Amino acid sequence: MSEADRRRPSQLRRTLRAALRHWERHELVDAAELLLTELVTNALRHASAPTVNVRVAHLDSHLKIEVNDGTPRGPLAGSSSPDAEHGRGLFIVDAVADAWGVSEDRTTVWCTLPLTEGTFDMATPQIVREQIMAFDANPNSSGSARVWARSALTILAWPGPVHVATDVLYVLVTNAFEHGLPAGSGRSVRVALRLTDRDELLVDVEDHTPDFPAFDKAVSGELGCGLWGARSHGAEVTWFPSSAGKTVRAMLQAGPVDL
Repeated sequence: MSEADRRRPSQLRRTLRAALRHWERHELVDAAELLLTELVTNALRHASAPTVNVRVAHLDSHLKIEVNDGTPRGPLAGSSSPDAEHGRGLFIVDAVADAWGVSEDRTTVWCTLPLTEGTFDMATPQIVREQIMAFDANPNSSGSARVWARSALTILAWPGPVHVATDVLYVLVTNAFEHGLPAGSGRSVRVALRLTDRDELLVDVEDHTPDFPAFDKAVSGELGCGLWGARSHGAEVTWFPSSAGKTVRAMLQAGPVDL
């Protein structure tokens, strides 16, 4: 494997941890990271295709991890013993996963972990109203997002400080334009304001970079005052993978409204 391939499992583990935090599935982190590492490492070591695709799905009763290596043959677990130096990946998967198998076209290995009943539904707030807008990258976009947010918050009727919410959104949009739009990705970000059944405001900004390896340093202020500024406004800042790349979320509680 190349040096880039050796780094890939750790990058994917960070993304998986973020997704499990978002889904409130902290109890699955250790097992899911181990399974993902074994399947991805096996694919990188043995696949002949130039790419390896990973999919993690939170389903009704289980978490499913799929690794497609483009090779039309399924890996077999029978050739190595559990104490062999190499080739133990699928023995580990068999021991840790609730179930595992190979797709019909023999290119994808999958495994599942059972979910603790009720945890996800209880922990996840329900969205009751939302406003969504996309902003292209230009010098005025962050300011335009702030203006749009004031109107959107009026429509949502959020019972909280609008000036704080607009400041937080401005920070997240600016950060996305500066750090979340790699060359050739499409120069726009998607912004959503979502009101939950608990009167929490979710400020979601989606960009085109799928990872956030320095997230902890960013929110602590070690890499600048952007996300730290959102946090200092009282926002709970997190991130998680999304269809385009990743979403950075700031959650604000209801409170005194602007007069």
